[in-house]
Amino acid sequence: MAVKLRPEWAALAAAAVLAIGMPALLLLPAATGKAPKVPPVPASIGAGTMPPLARAYERPLFGTSEPAAAPVDAPQLVGIVGRLNVDAVALVKSSDGSTRTLKVGESVDGWSLASLAIDAAFFTRGSERVRVPLPIETGGDEASAKPGQ
Repeated sequence: MAVKLRPEWAALAAAAVLAIGMPALLLLPAATGKAPKVPPVPASIGAGTMPPLARAYERPLFGTSEPAAAPVDAPQLVGIVGRLNVDAVALVKSSDGSTRTLKVGESVDGWSLASLAIDAAFFTRGSERVRVPLPIETGGDEASAKPGQ
């Protein structure tokens, strides 16, 4: 007795032959025998311009290098009050020792408050731009003393 092929089995067999044969067909060299044209590598990305691997290991990761110190005549940042980009003001100590509040755009001692960050203020004077960080608080004896002692 002869086995009849159903149309679904015939389509499945054809798909299997195509799935196995197509990668082999694509791996064969071109019928023309010519190698494909490869564009030339620009001189700016040649092997001579790549930095040595040792330099990559010497660079700081995530920009951990120490920032440049602010000039001595820059205002000292005492604190930041308010919501950033809404109503925040900087509390700064000027050169005469007085403390003032500054909004972005206001100035003190020739330095204009350009912007505020969560931990620093950015001041400009002419073409000079400095980042003045908040002072680092160290846990002194008063802060660590227990109440009632």
